[in-house]
Amino acid sequence: MKSFLSSLAGLWKELGANQRVSLVVAAVAVIGGLTALTVWSNRPDMQLLFGRLTEKDAAAIVSSLQGQGIPYEVSNGGSAVYVPSEHVHRLRMDLASRGLPSGEGVGFEIFDKNQFGLSDFIQRTNYLRALQGELARTIAQLDGVRSARVMIVQPENRLLLTEQGIRPSASVFLEVSSNRLDSEAVNSVRHLVANSVQGLTPDEVAVIDQKGRVLSAELEEDPMLANASSQIRYRQQVEDYFAKKVETMLKPVVGEGNVVVRVSADIDTEAATLTEERYDPEAQVVRSQTVTEDTSNSQEARAGGNLVGVTANTPGAGGNEAPGGGPTSVNEQARTTRTTAYEINRVLTNITRTPGTVKRLTAAVFVAPLPADEAGEPIVRTEEQLNELRRIVVNALGLRAEEGQDLNELVTLTEMPFASSPIIEEVSKMEQVTRLQPLIDLGMRIGGFLLAGFLMMTFWRQLKKARPEPVPLEVLRYADEAKNKSEKSGALTPELLTELIRQKPENVSTALRDWAGSSNN
Repeated sequence: MKSFLSSLAGLWKELGANQRVSLVVAAVAVIGGLTALTVWSNRPDMQLLFGRLTEKDAAAIVSSLQGQGIPYEVSNGGSAVYVPSEHVHRLRMDLASRGLPSGEGVGFEIFDKNQFGLSDFIQRTNYLRALQGELARTIAQLDGVRSARVMIVQPENRLLLTEQGIRPSASVFLEVSSNRLDSEAVNSVRHLVANSVQGLTPDEVAVIDQKGRVLSAELEEDPMLANASSQIRYRQQVEDYFAKKVETMLKPVVGEGNVVVRVSADIDTEAATLTEERYDPEAQVVRSQTVTEDTSNSQEARAGGNLVGVTANTPGAGGNEAPGGGPTSVNEQARTTRTTAYEINRVLTNITRTPGTVKRLTAAVFVAPLPADEAGEPIVRTEEQLNELRRIVVNALGLRAEEGQDLNELVTLTEMPFASSPIIEEVSKMEQVTRLQPLIDLGMRIGGFLLAGFLMMTFWRQLKKARPEPVPLEVLRYADEAKNKSEKSGALTPELLTELIRQKPENVSTALRDWAGSSNN
């Protein structure tokens, strides 16, 4: 070890000033790089513990982390807290057991503690506070919503109601992260609040954002438009259903992301009731039939005691003649009456037509070209192949061409190249980076150690190359006098040194070193 140190000391003495400065700077750079790599490799992997926190929740979480001695980082204006990855899941369960983060307001945990002696008014107020807090927490979970506050107004329960028209109402304040929240999300907020409060309708829920814009004004139903928003939503659902139906059939053929389908539906939005009554005089049926029979029988007999009856009226029996007069008169009368009532055939038809009938469908389909061949030439689909795809779309939609109408007018199928979206490319790159992040971290750590070893070897090689080698003085053309003096004395004289400096100034340092060495000897 002593010999190594002595060799280093001797080497250091042999170096010039510029070489010493270069070696010191290189050593400082290597040591600094190694220190930075060591600190970076030992830095913990920080992951998100909670995001979109309120100031109150963030302060409580940070205080808990400080009490446990766990390192943390706060970012995004104090609304996000990061901790080492190995503590994320344990801390989430631990903080959840303490009710953190609690979110905006209080929820139904207000009833966890039994409080005796509270009046009915305070109980109803606490219930209203809990309901508002739970709704605010639920709404804050929507994408694009940072925080939410809900205010509900309910009419008081009275025995004698003086105003029957009082109905509950609600107001929702949203702090959105984007420029504007889409109408579908606003409508979901309205229906969420309306279905959580008894007797509340979606039109009685007002939704505003932090910029003072009323987001729910466009969604209120106008009776003059006959619920136009519902009609538009129904049409959108029908078109999305048929478009998805066609896309799922074409994707296995043309590939994922190589087909775009848009369907336009003509919806019958009118409701009608048709009542039809028909009579058929040719088709008669017997409705009722009445039969009446009348029978009368009268007889006359001559005085004298002739017999009366069947025997007397029988010819040849002597009953019709009396010894002293003419025959006996007998009257019989029978009448039958038949009444038949006929009913004409009558058909009564009631047809009620509800809105929502699809009257007409048209579709537009874009298909990406086939991949290029081995030579790089694009492959174009033939007209027959495009017609096959068009027939698939027609059958999937159940279209039937009317008389004199071509199916190509109902389904437009075009093959054209798709433009790559930079957003999709960035998302795919981010997904790939996310999947490869563990390997990237491992590679960076191994690369750091390899780089440190390479710098050490490079520094050691440069240090070896920096060892000065004796530089012989060039053979100069001495002056005769200086040469004679040098040969006599056997040493480097000032006159010889002056002559050497005059002839070649580059040898000054070498001459001075030789001179110093000879004087020491």
